Amino acid sequence: MPEQDVCDLPGIVARWHRDPANLVQILRDIQEACGTIPSDTIDRLAALLDVPRVRIESTASFYAFFRAESHGAYEILFSDNVIDRMAGKETLKQYFCERLWLEPRKLSEDGLVYVDDTADIGLADQAPALLVNGYAIPSLDQARLDLVAELIRAKKPLAEWPPMLFEVPDNVRKPGPLTGEAFAPGAALRALIARGAEATLADVDLANLRGRGGAGFKTATKWASCRKAEGESHYVVCNADEGEPGTFKDRVLLASHADLVFEGMTVCARVIGARQGLLYLRGEYRNLLEKLKSVLARRRDAGLLGQNILGEQGFDFDIEIHLGAGAYICGEESALIESLEGKPGKPRNRPPFPDRCGYRNQPTVVNNVETFASAAKIAERGGAWFAAMGTPQSAGTKLVSISGDCRRPGVYEVPFGVTVRQILIDCGAEDAHAVQVSGPSGTCISFREFDRRIAFEDLATAGAFMVFSRERDMFEVARNFTHFFAHESCGFCTPCRVGTTLLKNTMDKLAAGKGSAYDMNEMKHIMHILRGMAHCGLGHTAANPVVQTMEKFPDAYERRLKRLDFEPAFDLDGALATARLITGRDDEWAHLANE
Repeated sequence: MPEQDVCDLPGIVARWHRDPANLVQILRDIQEACGTIPSDTIDRLAALLDVPRVRIESTASFYAFFRAESHGAYEILFSDNVIDRMAGKETLKQYFCERLWLEPRKLSEDGLVYVDDTADIGLADQAPALLVNGYAIPSLDQARLDLVAELIRAKKPLAEWPPMLFEVPDNVRKPGPLTGEAFAPGAALRALIARGAEATLADVDLANLRGRGGAGFKTATKWASCRKAEGESHYVVCNADEGEPGTFKDRVLLASHADLVFEGMTVCARVIGARQGLLYLRGEYRNLLEKLKSVLARRRDAGLLGQNILGEQGFDFDIEIHLGAGAYICGEESALIESLEGKPGKPRNRPPFPDRCGYRNQPTVVNNVETFASAAKIAERGGAWFAAMGTPQSAGTKLVSISGDCRRPGVYEVPFGVTVRQILIDCGAEDAHAVQVSGPSGTCISFREFDRRIAFEDLATAGAFMVFSRERDMFEVARNFTHFFAHESCGFCTPCRVGTTLLKNTMDKLAAGKGSAYDMNEMKHIMHILRGMAHCGLGHTAANPVVQTMEKFPDAYERRLKRLDFEPAFDLDGALATARLITGRDDEWAHLANE
């Protein structure tokens, strides 16, 4: 069959309004139809969109999930989070490859299956896990992998695989106002209409709601600034690209509380005067897409989206879902906007900030999934109710994604101000030795600091809470994180592009037993460069795991040091061994002098 019939390129482009700003979505649809993004398809797409070929190539080459070569009928990507490794991912991956007689990163000889690693896929509470053609399978063991292997051998299409393979429990261990209380769709919007947009903004201000994505910027301040900003249109963007390893609480909100999230976006739209909203869903959550679309359709049928919402004249708002394509950096709000506009997800220079110049250069509010869910509850129940929970500087509750060495991993909704020790008791982590709060870019705390509190004034967090017992090697934990940052750096700025690679290589040198105290000092020097000169938050925080574990777990590093002074990792004399063998010489003049 000709390629154009398989891909239906004109149909795909028409479905996305022939708009180059939707290029990431167009490329996703092309790959889903064709299996790849072929070179000649890029030429035809450039002509249909009337853009240069290089514009399409720059976007296609940026995202991890796009490929020019076939990965067969089944692409298997094992999640390579440190938690997955702790749960035995490497052994299970090897077992799976042996079952199918294939090598990782090589298409099988029959062209059927391809196996590789990918970054965290938002299932640390059910590790190890994998993606098959973009759909998540959690809680892997040999029995599950045996079933997957048999389905692949039988060439069963994914639609015919047992649904139980793809079931992802929420694992809400401690519910609260967002995750445990019933919410009637439309309740927040009716309260908003009765109260008025300006009074609702005042309630959000009274609630002292701060962004739940980690930065903690005051939500009412952002909304008020966008409301006043001049522009042809205003936009609401929900950041559902939770790529921070160890974070999965947004997955739960979207899976079981999507009405709350969409209602919060609609409340925001009324406050700032927006008519269009976009939810940027991380590519690893592909399995949630159809469910979310059905929720949107139901809300339109109920008059909660569309024109004249709930009969209120002029209250027009709708939401579109855009799916990411595997880029951690798109969790940064300006990089996310670039991706929404069909470009590589590279952070913008700021100012201007999105509230003045965001999506399509118009005033835009970008908030996290949990932030919009909280805003809906505030609109429904009032700012005073919300402010009564937590601490004066950190009001409300926080969803915490707990994984690692504990008996009860999952999502815990806790009031701000709770101690790390109390959370460890709740999740059954009596042997905890260290906790990584807010993922690799956050803070590593040792057992001496467990009385610290989850709050913006102490331990701010986007939600990850990774527990490590005394048996874990914190050096290897930090090394895994340096590999993650080196892989996810967008390459836009030299300090981050080079600095993250230097950190990774130096940690590998220490792991090989060839490091010295000099190397540890060099990593501290790299940290200062990254913090002072990197373009965005990824670079600013990339050295955090190394520097913090060096400070709090020095033994993990010192036992790997070969010498206290500098020693090169490359053994030049050893590299000459082949030449000595060929020439038949092994006298002292055939060796480099060892001083």
